[in-house]
Amino acid sequence: MTRFDTIERAVADIAAGKAVVVVDDEGRENEGDLIFAAEKATPELVAFMIRYTSGYICVPLTGADCDRLGLPPMYAINQDKHGTAYTVSVDAREGVSTGISAADRATTMRLLADRDAHAADFTRPGHVVPLRAKDGGVLRRPGHTEAAVDLARMAGLGPAGVICEIVSQKNEGDMARTEELRVFADEHELALISIADMIAWRRKNEKQVERIAEARIPTRYGEFRAVGYKSIYDEVEHVALVLGDLVVDGGEDVLVRVHSECLTGDVFGSLRCDCGPQLDAAMEMVATEGRGVVLYMRGHEGRGIGLLHKLQAYQLQDSGHDTVDANIELGLPADARDYGTGAQILVDLGIKSMRLLTNNPTKLVGLEGYRLSITERVPMPVHVTAENLRYLRTKRDRMGHHLADLDLDERAQ
Repeated sequence: MTRFDTIERAVADIAAGKAVVVVDDEGRENEGDLIFAAEKATPELVAFMIRYTSGYICVPLTGADCDRLGLPPMYAINQDKHGTAYTVSVDAREGVSTGISAADRATTMRLLADRDAHAADFTRPGHVVPLRAKDGGVLRRPGHTEAAVDLARMAGLGPAGVICEIVSQKNEGDMARTEELRVFADEHELALISIADMIAWRRKNEKQVERIAEARIPTRYGEFRAVGYKSIYDEVEHVALVLGDLVVDGGEDVLVRVHSECLTGDVFGSLRCDCGPQLDAAMEMVATEGRGVVLYMRGHEGRGIGLLHKLQAYQLQDSGHDTVDANIELGLPADARDYGTGAQILVDLGIKSMRLLTNNPTKLVGLEGYRLSITERVPMPVHVTAENLRYLRTKRDRMGHHLADLDLDERAQ
């Protein structure tokens, strides 16, 4: 397994004017880009990049900066299979000769990062290709474009980077892959990080949600306080059903259920899963406790693959696949959920530690480390039907869910 460096080291190196190597997902480009901050561009850095990369050097910018600098798309309809948003190419109007030398390109790069620059400061076309990054960075699109802008911003610099793909020194005509990139990074004393680690770092260290609304919700289990949140970057809405005073006793040992959205089970009463009964049981258990939270996480449909993909997975399950293999057959992860947003909501509610209502060990791992501690795992009751028995067995046998009573419930059927 490839050894990656810390995000903290990479950010420090970017701030110091060094380059770093950033690897994306194997299921995407599976390439490593050399990245540095545009405002730190020097002829030496650009020459180093040209020597070890494809030479097609780009400068990722925010959408707002692309608009400010008059950088429209290179082509009206983006047909790039990864959605890379190329704009018209540019050169600096002043201070360059032909625009192609390392020194000239460094000048253009620094000007693109200059907050006082204007559209008239550039000529078009040129020898530097700006890219339009998605708002929200790697949390919206896990690409090198967004990684470059994020790294510059995280380093306290202007949100503009410089990127180019590293070519293989072993296989002429190919791109360098992970193990070769590790060797390259070590040889040149560069940090090697992954976009996946950047995503995890941002989710853990940056605010992801904002509180929007609050209202009372009378239910058959009593009156809850519904607190509505919106994810800042993907605008997904979540609701926390709160009962009692959470901050009494310092927000410690609060009974919490983090429930993943399931339209088919929660609303339609589908018997293919046990989501609906688990939601009911969680609300009842919190009501009995007199204090606690049922956090309803939107965007978790089908363990994070979405409603329509879940229905496609159901089709495969009807043909003999189990719930894990069906996802894999569709080219999707067995469980794509992230609990960082949920953890931030719980922290915002004043919770310091909790007794977590779950049978899923992944939730324990997913929620710990966000200034939260889990003092106890409280088992959820298992609701077995003829329709969901195979699904529950798969969760127990292949996903490690704690369903010790499943055999007893099976015999009761």
